[in-house]
Amino acid sequence: MGKRDELIAKYADDLKNKCKVTPDMALLTKVTIGCGPSIYDRDASTVAASNKDEMERIKTNYLIKKLGLKDGPNLMAGIDAAIDTYGKSERTKYRAVFYYLLAKHFGKESAYK
Repeated sequence: MGKRDELIAKYADDLKNKCKVTPDMALLTKVTIGCGPSIYDRDASTVAASNKDEMERIKTNYLIKKLGLKDGPNLMAGIDAAIDTYGKSERTKYRAVFYYLLAKHFGKESAYK
């Protein structure tokens, strides 16, 4: 099992145990691959949910550019919903899991087909 496969298994475990979501493994794998080399970097592989600048970057670079969503208050509401699903008190929020939750929330799984 390669390093990426180990990370995908860890992300699936987070989805099951912390988010109480049954992961779509094909989608999770595609989201993880889409994150690129950032998944191997300790800092870049996580999301600082309390950092407003980072949440804005996720909104602009992921939700608008990658998923093709229109800007509006519903985007930050979706980010807040993903934070709630992951758990506000959960300090380590993996980027791939967070992006997976956002893609599911907005019904944009097709961005990874």
